[in-house]
Amino acid sequence: MFDDLELIPRPLDPNGRRLWFLFHHTSLWVSEDPDLPLLPEVDSAAALGLADRQEHYLGRLRGLECYAMAMASADEKVPGFYPEELRRLIGAMDEPTFTMAARASQVLTWHRDHQFCARCGQRTAHHPHDRAMSCEQCGLTQYPRISPCIITLVTRGDEVLLARNQRFPARFFSCLAGFIEAGESAEQAVHREVHEEVALRLGELEYYGSQSWPFPHSLMLGFFAEYHSGDIQVDGEEIAEAYWWHMDELPTIPPPGSIARGLIETWLQRRRALRGDGGSADG
Repeated sequence: MFDDLELIPRPLDPNGRRLWFLFHHTSLWVSEDPDLPLLPEVDSAAALGLADRQEHYLGRLRGLECYAMAMASADEKVPGFYPEELRRLIGAMDEPTFTMAARASQVLTWHRDHQFCARCGQRTAHHPHDRAMSCEQCGLTQYPRISPCIITLVTRGDEVLLARNQRFPARFFSCLAGFIEAGESAEQAVHREVHEEVALRLGELEYYGSQSWPFPHSLMLGFFAEYHSGDIQVDGEEIAEAYWWHMDELPTIPPPGSIARGLIETWLQRRRALRGDGGSADG
């Protein structure tokens, strides 16, 4: 799937047609014409009417050198393109393209937020070799921030625990998730977050996979977790409601392309394979 994706640090061929990821915060400029490529493919920023701006090299996608560039506002015009929230494009992009878009968004967010030194307050400059901002005054080097998080699908036979965050719309439910704290392993974070948010104790954990999540700079580590004991008691702060859902009666869940959806669909495939003829699959 990722054979066409190369996250290399420097362009192999700085000339020729390039693929552009133009962002203002979390809005990405995409084509107005569904019959044309989703993203701009031109040889320079000047061809887009965007000369004299900071370009950030990202890597190669299907042989094209990829660059990110920050837009001044969501109203800025690029002929033939319009800004769309990246969240709305999940599932509309193939996974390698979304991976590159996530990289672009995070690089631009980091660059915007690290113009000054966090230690002494002096203006920073680009590191000569690394993707980093350096302070000539005190020597501090600031690299792009990545915030590790866990996301967990708690299972109990043919049921899963899905919750609605306070920020979610009504009837939209997802897996439990949270940031990993300093000094904590990913596995410890799974147990802690589930107990804090719904007061359950867990049994065995199984690592599923990871996904870069550019809202704004998270790395999601996905786990399956077996229910061990306890009754659901939502924290009332982050979680508005949480229930056990039978595999045949799931609520509205996250869209394809998200790791939450991947966890749920993988679990469903496993349970259906165990159930076979449509009966119960305990265990």
